[in-house]
Amino acid sequence: MSHLDDEEIALIAMGEPAASDADARHLAECEECATEVAEMSRVALVARSSVAEGELESPPADVWSSIHGELGLSAAVAADPASVVPSPRVEAEPVPQAEGSADAALQAAAARPRQRSRGRSRRRLSTVWILAASMALIVAIGAGVWGIRALQPSSAVIASAELAAFPDHPAAVGQAEIDDDGDGRRSLTVTLEGDEVVGGDYREVWLIRDDGQALISLGVLEGSSGTFLVPEGVDLDEYRLVDISFEPVDGDPAHSGDSIVRGELDFV
Repeated sequence: MSHLDDEEIALIAMGEPAASDADARHLAECEECATEVAEMSRVALVARSSVAEGELESPPADVWSSIHGELGLSAAVAADPASVVPSPRVEAEPVPQAEGSADAALQAAAARPRQRSRGRSRRRLSTVWILAASMALIVAIGAGVWGIRALQPSSAVIASAELAAFPDHPAAVGQAEIDDDGDGRRSLTVTLEGDEVVGGDYREVWLIRDDGQALISLGVLEGSSGTFLVPEGVDLDEYRLVDISFEPVDGDPAHSGDSIVRGELDFV
């Protein structure tokens, strides 16, 4: 009796329906093929159960293409399993058996366990490992994508500004962005080019109220860029001006009056 081929055994184990009614009836009658499907189903179950709870991102379509090419699978399974919607499973209908008939005797003989050949066993074992490797690779990629996205903060830019140079610093140019991390924490990122720190001066980043009567120091800018936490409770609708200034090391925390660049935040 002809058995189901290795690829169909693997596909059925992963949840695909039998390719035809005849294959479904064979699977219902053949203990050897049913055992192979059960063994491979356990492999697939273990692979799937190794994923942490949470919604995973579907792997790109070229992942399955790479697996397909690496394992040398046939064109029948070239489609990405993640994009294929399974069709309803074909349920095998019981095969009527007439007592005492020759057909009944043949069917009973076919249903009895038969000794597998060594070559068939080796092919089945190879298919089990191929299935396990494929499932593990897909699961690992999905879990990795999910893990990376889970670790990345869901921040969004809520405002930005072009920082224009003051007359004493004509070569300076700067940009500013306000980010919100989704939990109420806001940060200001600034970049500044075209200026040089001289002597013992340093550069300080400020938020200035739009009427110019109040200002908040966010910190010292070291290098050409920096990110600073905006204090809780600061109303950015009022403190709309971003300023970077030169400050002397004189122990005076007030603004020196020597601004390098300044710009008004434009909200998204």
